[in-house]
Amino acid sequence: MTQKQKKQKQINFTSAFILSCLLLFVMLLISILYGDARIHLSTIYQAIFHYNPSIEQHNIISEIRIPRDLGAVLVGMALAVSGAVVQGVTKNGLADPSLIGLNAGASFMLAVTYAFYPSANFSILMLAGFAGAVIGGTIVLLMGRTRQDGFNPIRIILTGAAVSAFLTALSQGIALFFKLNQDINFWSMGGVSGTTWIQLKWSAPIIIVTVILIILLSKQLTILNLGESLATGLGQNVTWIRTISLVLTMLLAGIAVAMVGQIAFVGLIVPHIVRFLIGTDYAKVIPLTAVLGGFLVLLADTIARMLGDAPVGAIVSFIGVPYFIYLIRKGGRTI
Repeated sequence: MTQKQKKQKQINFTSAFILSCLLLFVMLLISILYGDARIHLSTIYQAIFHYNPSIEQHNIISEIRIPRDLGAVLVGMALAVSGAVVQGVTKNGLADPSLIGLNAGASFMLAVTYAFYPSANFSILMLAGFAGAVIGGTIVLLMGRTRQDGFNPIRIILTGAAVSAFLTALSQGIALFFKLNQDINFWSMGGVSGTTWIQLKWSAPIIIVTVILIILLSKQLTILNLGESLATGLGQNVTWIRTISLVLTMLLAGIAVAMVGQIAFVGLIVPHIVRFLIGTDYAKVIPLTAVLGGFLVLLADTIARMLGDAPVGAIVSFIGVPYFIYLIRKGGRTI
């Protein structure tokens, strides 16, 4: 590749990233403006910089819409980046946190936590979600591992489906026994309507720092994506890179589920779009995936509100299922 071609590639990434950030900002404004109560742009400015608790619209903006929309962006970032890393580590274009047991595992541990500690605060719920994601993901990845060179894509998907179904059944059994149907239904359907500032206080720093750590590992992820044998030949500690990357992925997925429940296909759709646009360099893939992931979930939540507060997970799945079928028909290897 010539120097001119490299520069053009960099310009393309920069342009795509700036455009994506602008789209996310515009979508954020639209989402704050839309709702049962009519809100003007000037009111948003006043609510942010000159908040008056006696004004109803200020309370709606600051206590309901902004936390909900920021929660949607953070969850989209977490799920999309999680999917990108899992796809790169396993070299499986069909991998997604919801398809390899991370989301189901997190939901299972949340059900256990609510059953035995119903007054748990959000920090404990995040830990429970992380622990569950580790349990579900570890089982699937160990069973999907082959002796030759990495993971078997078909085995991972089949194992992920089986483990997810099993953990979901356990969660529903716990919900029935302990009468937790309302709480479990929320995590099964997925939704950001209940996001609070307390949740954002705990989750935002962890998600942002975790994404930054993954960006710092992006060079190693790019090399690992070339193949385990080649990465080892280039002096990379494959086991260490894979372990750290998957732990960070499970942390992102666990926090996302603790915040809004199970939302599938975000981690499947967005990384494929990003790699199509800018290639497979993870130093570029991860930042753009984070922004577009936030945009997708925020868009889905806005559409859900237009449909009378429909579950966000259902809206994303409506987009994701056809795309998943399309990837299967292509063979699932578009990494």
